[in-house]
Amino acid sequence: MRALSVLNFAATLAAASLLPLAGAKAQDAYTVGVTAAMTGPAAATQAPVIEMLRIYVDRLNARGGINGHRINLLIEDDQAEPSKAAANATKLIRQDNVMLMINSSLSSTYGPVIAESKRANVPLWFAGGVCPKETHPPKPDPLLFCSTGFDFGVDIPVAIHAIKEMAKEPVKLGLVGIPVPISRIGVDTAEKLAAQLGMATVDKEFIPPATADYTPFATKMMAGNPNWGYAYAPWPAEAKTFEALRRLGWTGNYLAYGHIQAEDELKRIADGGLQIFTANALFQDNLPVHKEIREVAAQGKYSFPATYASEGWITGRALEQILTKAGWPASADKVAAAMSTLNLDTQGVRGGPMVWTADNHFRTKQYYRFYRYDPGQKSVIQTRDWLAVDVVD
Repeated sequence: MRALSVLNFAATLAAASLLPLAGAKAQDAYTVGVTAAMTGPAAATQAPVIEMLRIYVDRLNARGGINGHRINLLIEDDQAEPSKAAANATKLIRQDNVMLMINSSLSSTYGPVIAESKRANVPLWFAGGVCPKETHPPKPDPLLFCSTGFDFGVDIPVAIHAIKEMAKEPVKLGLVGIPVPISRIGVDTAEKLAAQLGMATVDKEFIPPATADYTPFATKMMAGNPNWGYAYAPWPAEAKTFEALRRLGWTGNYLAYGHIQAEDELKRIADGGLQIFTANALFQDNLPVHKEIREVAAQGKYSFPATYASEGWITGRALEQILTKAGWPASADKVAAAMSTLNLDTQGVRGGPMVWTADNHFRTKQYYRFYRYDPGQKSVIQTRDWLAVDVVD
């Protein structure tokens, strides 16, 4: 992601926050708060999600809002810093009286935001950031929900089993993460599961998000002579580690979760050994919804490639359904009740509907597609159609 785009968007956001809510007083609107990594090292993955959500909400408001009331979307930048996320949550909940909080940042910000949400009994939705285990069945926290495509509890087993199936020789695995709680848990879980399947982990690297030179980490991994790499981290860490390995002459295969940048990055890197699995269909699949997203992104002057917009689009559609069902007058309790019965048509962006129930605030089924770059065709190809996974305890 271009740094200039993020800075321009942050400036636009700051200017917009100074304007009065056009056509409606705040108390006459659905007030939704967001703390997100709009700038800083995690912005590449998070800012595009929230900007598309903002565009989607602007579109709803232009049509008269929900149930005749506008959505007042208050976005605060936390730069993926826990202290800033805590301050944002305090402001949004105690001063702005939001009826719903959205967190789109690194998992290191989750603790203080969850604490503030629970203190005030305001539902907290993780959108674009990894899903905490408290959203999972069979007994999710009543206030915590997650729509993000990736999730370590389901992703890790799918990835490790896929590597086992694809490998043509005994696997020596190099693992890549970043030093935040859920990435660490994911990488450690991958190591344990790999061992159970007879694969050896030769190295684990936890790379700080602000790292400029990935060569030292790739060099350490090369020392173990892995023939497969698996990364569970934001896209920059996933891709830059792979590229550093290639520059050092590594010839192995590498699997990563396909974050929002992955489609464009697969084409840029153009290496058949880099494979992704993702919960969101790539835009190359040319679904009708992809055309609609491209049009809305252009109309809303989206700062990023339209291919980055799927997570934000899903978030906007879910918010529309939740607030419609919550009715008016709305409250945090009504919003939470509506979230617990979500059944969202994802329009093919995902392999099926996104369903939340009282016992499952993540989803009842998770779907993955696999892609890689094909050097012969000089294009990204789909290597496996939707893999459906039941989400159970």
